[in-house]
Amino acid sequence: MTKKDYYEALGVKRGASATEIKKAYRKLARKYHPDLNPGDKAAEAKFKEISEAYEVLSDKEKRKKYDQFGHAAFQSGFDPSQAYTYTTRDFDFDLNSVFGEKGAPFSNIFEQFFGNRRKSPYYHKTAKGKDITYSLELSLEDAFKGISTRISFSRNDHCYGCTGNGMQRGSQGRTCPNCKGSGQQGTGKGLFLMEEPCPRCRGTGEIPMIACQTCAGTGMIPKVENITIKIPPGVNTGSKIRVAGKGEPGTNGGPPGDLYIITKIQPHPLFERKGDDIYCEVPITVTEAVLGEKIEVPTIDGKATMTIPEGTQSGQKFRLKGKGVPHLKGSGRGDHYVTIKIVIPREIDQASKELLKRFGDRNPYNPRIDLRY
Repeated sequence: MTKKDYYEALGVKRGASATEIKKAYRKLARKYHPDLNPGDKAAEAKFKEISEAYEVLSDKEKRKKYDQFGHAAFQSGFDPSQAYTYTTRDFDFDLNSVFGEKGAPFSNIFEQFFGNRRKSPYYHKTAKGKDITYSLELSLEDAFKGISTRISFSRNDHCYGCTGNGMQRGSQGRTCPNCKGSGQQGTGKGLFLMEEPCPRCRGTGEIPMIACQTCAGTGMIPKVENITIKIPPGVNTGSKIRVAGKGEPGTNGGPPGDLYIITKIQPHPLFERKGDDIYCEVPITVTEAVLGEKIEVPTIDGKATMTIPEGTQSGQKFRLKGKGVPHLKGSGRGDHYVTIKIVIPREIDQASKELLKRFGDRNPYNPRIDLRY
């Protein structure tokens, strides 16, 4: 039976980004997961199909091979060099004849310098799982005081059907054809050759003879988790809170990755935040500006009283020390800055107009005297 194109299986285009592929897989996995469709063979087959497609397309190297060779790239005994036999015909020489001795293969030359990688399998090493991030929007008030909140997020976890090894229960593994059982692969060129876990067997050196039906041999299944997290006072947009051990599972018994909460503070209708300082504009009357007055002004943690001195000008700025946002690192708080805006009544009676004229006559001054035309 011919396998369906992996891109078609997930319903994405060939040029889809890693994020688009992951989103498409999670949507389909929730729809066709065997636990949500008990006894439905069609759903089970569909889940296996999309899981197999995701295993390949979510891995950069596997996707590159698939785009180049198709399904044949993952068949047992596949040799990519045979796909380019015309290349070897064009250059009729043997590297062994150039660098190797008679009866000694060319690969032995590298083993003399770098050693045989198969003698130290990668599967003896453990690796920490990948970290994941979660974006959390907060009001300015919640960022000011700190909160405990419950979040729901998706991550991969070890498959319960195979405990993460990708094998159907009761079956055995076979040597990974990619790494020949070493669990590792070389990247780079020449003296800069480096080793990393084999992407096909994830560093174990084995792949399943019969793939687990639950996870299609990936060893992982998507999981939705609900946890309560504590956001400390003073976080700002871009602040990062670490939740240890809530990332992707580790490799070969390695520790899990971490979850990082990235906070984003919502705009406030009255206050503007700059660092740990708060800014707001407060309107006052002409009388308050001329004669001075004690007024109430809003702050992030309630009302505060401040004195408006005589002769206060519109646009003048006053500081309320320590009335801003708590410092996320260290003690203390930022400041609260009040910008004054003098508001003139739109309508006044005739008597008030006469009083203002008399006021102008008794207190003559020209605020435009310094202007140069």
